[in-house]
Amino acid sequence: MAAVAAVMGLLVAGLAIPFAGVVGVAAKDVAKSMDNLPAELEATPLAQKTSILDGEGNLIASLYDENRVNVSLGQVSRKMIKAIVSIEDYRFYNHGALDIRGTLRALVTNQASDGVVQGGSSITQQMVKMTLLDQAGRDKQAAAAATEDTYARKVRELRYAIAFEKNYSKDWILERYLNIAYFGDGAYGIQAAARHYFGKNAKNLGIGQSAMLAGVVKNPTLYDPTNYPEKARERRDVVLDRMAQLNVISPRRAEKIKATGLRLDIHRSPNGCTQSQAPFFCDYVVNYLEQDESLGDTPAARRRLLRSGGLTIRTTIDLDHQVAADAAVADAVYPQDQAIGGLAMVEPRTGDVKALAQSRPMGGNKEAGETYLNYVVPREYGDANGFQAGSTFKVFVLASAINQGIPLSTSIPSPDSMEIPDSEFETCNGPYAGSGSWPVSNSTGSGTFDLYTGTQQSVNTFFAQLETETGMCEPLGLAEDMGIELPPSQRVPSWILGVSDSDPLTMAEAYATFAARGLHCDSRPVTAIEDANGSLLKSYPEACRQVLPGATADAVNDVLRGVMEPGGFGQNIAIDKPSAGKTGTNNGNNSVWFIGYTPQLAAAAMVAGANSSGQWITLNGQSVGGSYISSAFGSTIAGPIWGQAMAAVSPDLDYEDFNPPAGDQVAGVLASVPDVSGMTVEAATATLEAAGFVAGNGGYVSSEVEADRVAYSAPGTGTSLSSGDTVVLYQSTGSVPQDDVDEASDDSGSNGRGRGRGRG
Repeated sequence: MAAVAAVMGLLVAGLAIPFAGVVGVAAKDVAKSMDNLPAELEATPLAQKTSILDGEGNLIASLYDENRVNVSLGQVSRKMIKAIVSIEDYRFYNHGALDIRGTLRALVTNQASDGVVQGGSSITQQMVKMTLLDQAGRDKQAAAAATEDTYARKVRELRYAIAFEKNYSKDWILERYLNIAYFGDGAYGIQAAARHYFGKNAKNLGIGQSAMLAGVVKNPTLYDPTNYPEKARERRDVVLDRMAQLNVISPRRAEKIKATGLRLDIHRSPNGCTQSQAPFFCDYVVNYLEQDESLGDTPAARRRLLRSGGLTIRTTIDLDHQVAADAAVADAVYPQDQAIGGLAMVEPRTGDVKALAQSRPMGGNKEAGETYLNYVVPREYGDANGFQAGSTFKVFVLASAINQGIPLSTSIPSPDSMEIPDSEFETCNGPYAGSGSWPVSNSTGSGTFDLYTGTQQSVNTFFAQLETETGMCEPLGLAEDMGIELPPSQRVPSWILGVSDSDPLTMAEAYATFAARGLHCDSRPVTAIEDANGSLLKSYPEACRQVLPGATADAVNDVLRGVMEPGGFGQNIAIDKPSAGKTGTNNGNNSVWFIGYTPQLAAAAMVAGANSSGQWITLNGQSVGGSYISSAFGSTIAGPIWGQAMAAVSPDLDYEDFNPPAGDQVAGVLASVPDVSGMTVEAATATLEAAGFVAGNGGYVSSEVEADRVAYSAPGTGTSLSSGDTVVLYQSTGSVPQDDVDEASDDSGSNGRGRGRGRG
C-alpha cells in the first residue's frame, strides 16, 4: 500500500486532470487519503431482467430496469475475452490493481498535452468505477461522485481495486466487468449486447463482433453502432489493429475483417407488458406478485425485485387458449366501440388461469380505444370497478336449495311480476330488516317452473320465491366461499339478480367450482418463481378446498347443461364436448354475460356498454363489433364470444362428461327409468334405487319373460322422472294366453316387454 501510495502521489493527477493542477501532492497525503477509505467495496448483485414464461416455458414478457443477463466467463467467447483485454488492459493477468507501466505511459502522454488524452486505469479499476456508478442508481450526487475528474475519485477507485484484487481471482473480476459494462442502446452486459446487436449468445461471438463490442465500452454513446455506425466501425478497426499488434490475431486476419461492415442483426428486447403476447395477463401477474408480501417488505421493494432480480416467473397461461380468447373478443367487440368485451378462462381443480382477453388494447392512445385498465380481473389487480353480473348469481341460490334437500322437481307458480315482503327473506341473523318489500318482475314470461326449467329460463320471480325457501345466509356464504365478495350494502334480497359488480376472472373461478364437483380453487396465475441462479425462490401451490358436496355440484351441472341443449339459451353456441352454462343480463342491459364450462375448463364472457368518458351505458341501440344491437342479452351478445373461444380450444380438451347426479343423494333429480326387464326383482330393485328411484311391487302379469322375473316397469324404460319417484315392477308369469298374444301383436310399443311399456 505504501509503495502504491508513493507512486500515486506522483501520478494519479496525470490520469484524470491536467498535470499542472496537482504538482506538489505528497505521497503521504495519498496514503492518508487511502487509509481513510473503507477497506472493501461490496460487489452487490447486478440488476438483471426478469422473464415471464407461459405454462410450456415460452417467453411471454420481460421486465427490466437494465437489459442484462449475467453469464459466467465460461459462457463468453474466448475471442471476446481476448478483444476486451487487448484494448482495455492487455497486461491484465500480469499486474495487480495498478498497472504501473500503463499509468506511466498515460502520465507522459497527458503531460505532453497538458490535459487528459489517455487513461491508465486497469480493468479492475474500471470495474470499480462501474460498480460505484451502478450502486449510485438514481442518486445524482452519488453518480457524479463516481465519474468526477478528481484526485479523490482516482484514489478511491484504486483503494477498492486493491481490495478486489486481494479477495477475488482475475477471472472473477473480468467476468464481473463483462457483465456490468454498458454496451450502448440499452444493452447491459456482454450477453444482452450479443443478443441485441447480433442475435446470438456471448459464447458464439466471432472476432469482428467481439472487436466491435470491445470498442463500444470506451464510450457507449459515441460508439453506439445503431446511431453512429461509422464511428463504431472505426473504433472496431482500432481494436482489430491492437489485437494484431499484440499477435492475438494476424495482421492479415485483421485487414480482412476491417474490409467488412458491422453486419448487425438487431434484436430488440421488449420491456414490460405492453409488448407481450398476453398484455393483460402479464399485467395481472405483475400486480399479483407486487402484492405478495413474501417478495419484499414494501411494494417498492417488490417492484424492484421484479424489475431487477433476474427472476424466472413460471405462469399458468396457455398461449393457444390466449389466441382463441383474443380472437373471439376481437371479432365481437371493436376497440373503439362504446362497449368493452372480456373473457377469462380458468381450469377447474387447479385454479390455473389459462387466458385473459379484452377488447380494448393496452396503451395510452384513448382515441384508438387503448387503455391500461384491466377489466377482466378483480379491482385490486386491474384498477377497474367491474360490471353487474346479472342472473349469473342465481346459481348460488340453486346450489343452496339442492344442498338443503329441496327437490329439483319442486314446482313454483311464477307470475310476470310480484312483490315479496322483506320479512320473508331470512338472513344469518333473522328476517331481513328492509324498508318494505321487493318488487320483482320477469323478462322471460310466466308459468309454473321447477328448478330445472326455472334456472334454464332464468325466471326472476321463480328465484325470488326460491330464495325465501333457502334464506339469504347460505347462498351468500356459498358465493363468498366460491370467491365472490359482496359488500354489506349489497347483501339485499335482489342480490341474486347480479346487482353487485364482478369481473370475468372472478366469475370463471366461481363456476369452475361446479365443474370440479364442489372443489373451489383460488385463481392462480403463477406456479413458481426462480431466482437469477435458477434456484426456486417461491412456489405457488394450488389453493383449493371443498365448499360444496360433490352430489350437489353434480345436480347443478345437470341443471345448467340443459342451457346448452335444444331449447336452452345456449343451444346455438354449444361445443362438441359436454358443457353447461348460465346467462346473465342486468337491468337496463348495460352488461351481459355468458359463463359456461366443461369438466376441464371454465370461461366467462362479458360485454358492457361504456362511452368514451368511461361512463356505463346501455348496450341497446349500440353498434358493437359491426352489428347493431336492438336489445342485448347474455345469450346473444356475450354467448358467441364464449362459443367461438371454446370451440377453438375444444380439440385440445379430452372428452369428459359430467358425473350424473345421484338420485339417492339429491331429491328430484331428473333421470331416465332404466331397463329392468328380465332381471330378478332383487336386481331390478337395486338398479332402480341406484338411479334414485323407489321400487314398487305391481304383482304378476302375463309375459313371455322367464317366470318370476321382471316383465316391465311402470313408468316404462326411458321415462324421465325425479329422484325419489316410485317405479312399479311387474313380475312375469312366464306365459301369455293366446288372446293376449293376438292383442300384443297389434301393440307396436311392447317390444316384448308386455303391454305396460308405455304406462305412466
